[in-house]
Amino acid sequence: MNSAAPLLTPTFRALAWCLHLLVIGLLALAVGRAVTSERPHAGWIIVASVLCGLTYAAGPVLPGVHRSRRAAALWLAAVGACWLVLLASTPDAVWVAFPLYFLQLHLLSHRAALAAVAVTAGAAIAGFAAHQHSFSPAMAIGPVLGAAVAVAVVWGYQALYRESEHRRRLIEELTATRADLAAAQHTAGVLAERDRLAREIHDTLAQGFSSIQLLLRAAERAFPQAPQNAARYVDQARQAAVDNLAEARRFIAALIPPTLEGTTLADALKRLCTTTSTRHRLIARFHLTGDPAPLPTAHEVALLRITQSALANSVRHAEATSIEVTLSYFGDHVALDIVDDGHGFDPTLLPAPDPEAGGFGLVAMRARTQSLSGALTIESAPGHGTALTVRLPLTSRADTEPETHP
Repeated sequence: MNSAAPLLTPTFRALAWCLHLLVIGLLALAVGRAVTSERPHAGWIIVASVLCGLTYAAGPVLPGVHRSRRAAALWLAAVGACWLVLLASTPDAVWVAFPLYFLQLHLLSHRAALAAVAVTAGAAIAGFAAHQHSFSPAMAIGPVLGAAVAVAVVWGYQALYRESEHRRRLIEELTATRADLAAAQHTAGVLAERDRLAREIHDTLAQGFSSIQLLLRAAERAFPQAPQNAARYVDQARQAAVDNLAEARRFIAALIPPTLEGTTLADALKRLCTTTSTRHRLIARFHLTGDPAPLPTAHEVALLRITQSALANSVRHAEATSIEVTLSYFGDHVALDIVDDGHGFDPTLLPAPDPEAGGFGLVAMRARTQSLSGALTIESAPGHGTALTVRLPLTSRADTEPETHP
């Protein structure tokens, strides 16, 4: 069928009922005129009208008519045959051709429908001329004009329906695409937040616990020979635990690091170096070059976390005796250089991150730097120490879209 889908629409149901009423009304008109006008063969007219009405009524009841063009064609042929019998009996049957046009145009393919409409219009003209015993061009105006109107109405309705269906599919595709995009953005946001939380935990809580562990081990070793040194290590471990607890609370509250509250980045880095020198057997020195300029919070947090992680790596892995931390302000970027005299390593042979052994530090540093459109370089070799450099632009997208940090 041409338009199986419109059968489900309220508009089409209303049009179908109008068509049914039109057919019934035209057949009733033919019967009424045959009875009141006492036309010849009135009985045949009544029988043909009833037969045509019953055949027509069978169409909406039979499900195959709406599912198969073959069944629809057979039903239309039966209705058309009954109509031809009626047309042979009375000229009033000419008007029934008009609803037949709509049925043919709806149920048949475009080519078959046009052919059926043309045949029906020709039969209507011929039947009416036969009853008038003459032919004139005026007799063809009604059936031809009715056929043209039917074709225009049905094809126009079908075109509107196709356009409506096309828009509906576009809306459904757009809705599905927006839903997929929202799901993808949500997933990306979750992954990004998970990565950010992993970096924050590594650079704060994990490093703090590592420092506490080292201090307690030192206290354990010093306790038999020098209890006073052990007590000092325990006190430093306690202070580290206090700092770690503050970090955890700030981390939960999603605020900036407490070491940056009420102070500058340079002061925070200097205090970090002093604390590291006090707690461990190394000397960490801080240097400031250039004119300090206000930095976005994301820049300050990233530089502080990277310094914390680098110092922890130097203490835990490099066994360095001295570390130089330099914060440099330039016109269009800020640079952080961290150099130690530890064992060094081969940057090309880094082990994969492991929850037990660690290895997340350099990955987190690089991720932080890249998130701010910066660059991180590492120069190291076994036995020659390590030099780490971070450069962050002062006009990156982080100025307008700062990363949320605890």
